[in-house]
Amino acid sequence: MDTAADRVRAYYDENAQREWERMERHPFEFLLTTHMMDKYIRPGDRILDIGGGPGRYAIRFAQRGCAVTLVDLSPGNIALAREKAAAAGADVEMHVCDVLALDGLDLPQYDHVFLMGPLYHLLAEDARRRAVEAALRRLRPGGLLYCSFILDFAGILYDLCHGPGLLPRDLGDPETARLLDSIVAGTRYEGPAFTAACFLNQKQILPFMAPFGLTPLHLFPQEGILAGFEKRVLTYPQEEIDLWVETAKRLLELPEFLSWGEHAMYIGRKAE
Repeated sequence: MDTAADRVRAYYDENAQREWERMERHPFEFLLTTHMMDKYIRPGDRILDIGGGPGRYAIRFAQRGCAVTLVDLSPGNIALAREKAAAAGADVEMHVCDVLALDGLDLPQYDHVFLMGPLYHLLAEDARRRAVEAALRRLRPGGLLYCSFILDFAGILYDLCHGPGLLPRDLGDPETARLLDSIVAGTRYEGPAFTAACFLNQKQILPFMAPFGLTPLHLFPQEGILAGFEKRVLTYPQEEIDLWVETAKRLLELPEFLSWGEHAMYIGRKAE
């Protein structure tokens, strides 16, 4: 039986290289997310990257002296991550595993756990809760959990940034109409997108995370204020791009700008 997990796995098996290159096409997400992570992560820390794809974040932190374990459900992603890690001289432990089967791996506890893909690929809310619980079982007391969500307005921002021609195409798709209905109603969208995906209204993130007993530290748009203007800003001189990145950092945690991003990250601390 074809499941959502099968569709997600097949998508990334086929598109591992495209996923690796995504951070080159959309560099602000990586720059601003690592800017926030670097507030806490130090050389020698242990990191578990769950659903980390072909390893952009895992390799980056391994190069900075962290002990990193990468887990992903896609064999294609892990195969490419092995190639990229070897080329970068980065030592990363890797496993092919679904987050909901994580307890089957003999893993220790970690200082930091990244959950940066599963929460927008698991369609059922109960599965998303179980994914967070699995991540927390691998997080040491006092450790930090980093969760990413796709915001429901992300597709509109993408069409604004990368048009013309995208919105007329997308408005002809019944699933886009259902997504727009969910945005207007303030509900969440669960269904087909680039693959099986759950898109959340930004107001739903803190209530979803509240039952897990974490101390909230940050909630921010991973592209900052730049997602809807990315294509244009990337044509600017590098000096001006750098100024926009620094400006985005200053505005990153203002709640009125949360919906300006395509992805949002929650960072919380586990009780001691």
